[in-house]
Amino acid sequence: MNDSVYLARAIALAKQGLYTTDPNPRVGCVVVKSGQIVGEGWHQQVGGPHAEINALAQAGNNAQGATCYVTLEPCCHHGRTAPCTGVLIQAGINRVVVAIKDPNPKVAGKGLAQLRAAGIEVTHGLLTEEAKALNLGFIQRFTLNRPWVRCKLAMSLDGATALASGESRWITSPAARHDVQKWRARSSGILTGIGTILHDNPSLNVRYHELKEQIPELLQRQPLCIILDQKLTLPEHAKILSLPRSVLVVCEDSSYPKAEILRNLGVEVINIPLLGQKLDLALLMTVLAQREMNELHVECGAKLAGSLLQAGLIDELILYIAPKLMGDNSLGLFHLLGINTMKDTIDVVIKEVRAIGNDWRFIVHFNKS
Repeated sequence: MNDSVYLARAIALAKQGLYTTDPNPRVGCVVVKSGQIVGEGWHQQVGGPHAEINALAQAGNNAQGATCYVTLEPCCHHGRTAPCTGVLIQAGINRVVVAIKDPNPKVAGKGLAQLRAAGIEVTHGLLTEEAKALNLGFIQRFTLNRPWVRCKLAMSLDGATALASGESRWITSPAARHDVQKWRARSSGILTGIGTILHDNPSLNVRYHELKEQIPELLQRQPLCIILDQKLTLPEHAKILSLPRSVLVVCEDSSYPKAEILRNLGVEVINIPLLGQKLDLALLMTVLAQREMNELHVECGAKLAGSLLQAGLIDELILYIAPKLMGDNSLGLFHLLGINTMKDTIDVVIKEVRAIGNDWRFIVHFNKS
C-alpha cells in the first residue's frame, strides 16, 4: 500500500483549484480500491461540491470497501455544502488517509473523530508540508486570525525599484509581468497604498486574457482591491475606480466628506484606528481575516512595504530581479528605519529561485522565530 503516491496525486488534483476556490481551501481526493484509482476529484469552486464528493461520484459503487486519500480533513459541519464525513460513511469507505487536519474550529479533529466512531480506519500526517503549502492563507486565517501576506516587488540588479524621478516602467520583462498575474489571481485581495495610486494610477487587476488557458472564463473573478488612504485623497477619476471590481478604501475617519463621494461611486469606505501616526496595519489584517481573506497580495511602494515588514506582517516576498543597473540616485526596495548595525538586520529564508524570462524570481519567507 503506497499511501504517499496516492496522496501526492490528491495534492496534484488540489492544485487545479488554486485560482477558483477562495475563500474555501484547495482540496484534492483520490479513491483507491484493490490498488487501482477508481475515483478522483478536487474542490473546483466555492459553493460547489467538495473534493470528496466529486471523487466518490466518480467511484460509484467501487467506493464500498475502498481507501480515500484527501489533502485536508473532511468537513463534519454544514457550511455552504453538507458535511463530507457523512457521505464517506454512507459510501462504505473502509479507510481514510488525510494529509493535514482542518484548522477551522468547526472541524479541527472532529471530522477524523466522526470517521473513527463509524468504524473507519483513519491515518493522518503524511505529506503535511506539501498539503500546507496549498493553503497557507486558509491555515493562517484560522490560526493567527490574519491572511497570508504576499508582497510582490521588482528591482534592478543593484537593488533599485525606481529612478530618482519615480520612473519605474518597466524594470522587469513581459514574462515577469505575466507571472505576476498568477499571484494576483490566486489572492483574496490586492492591497496598495494611496502613494502608488497617485503616482502610477495602476489598474491592479487580474488580466485574465493572459491566463485564459489556466482559468475558465466562468470562474474568473477580480480580487477585492484595498487602498490604504489615511486622509482620503483618492481621486474620483483614478483608473482603479473605473474597472468592474469591488474596491475597499481604508482611512482614519470614514465620516470625511470625501467618503460619501466615494460611496456614491460604489466604493466601500471603512476607518481603522491609528497606531501612532499611521493606520493600525495589524488590526487591518484582523479585519480582512474576518472577511474570509486567505491570501493578501501586496503591490506598493517602499514606505508601505517597509511599514508592513517592520510590523511583522509580510509572510512572503515575491521578488523579481532584472538584469540592469539603475545607479546611485535610484529608490530602494523597502523604507526601513532603525537598522544601524548588523544585529538589526532582517534575516530571510530563500525558498525558491527561478528564471522568469530575462529576470530572476526569488520567493522569500521571513524568519519570525
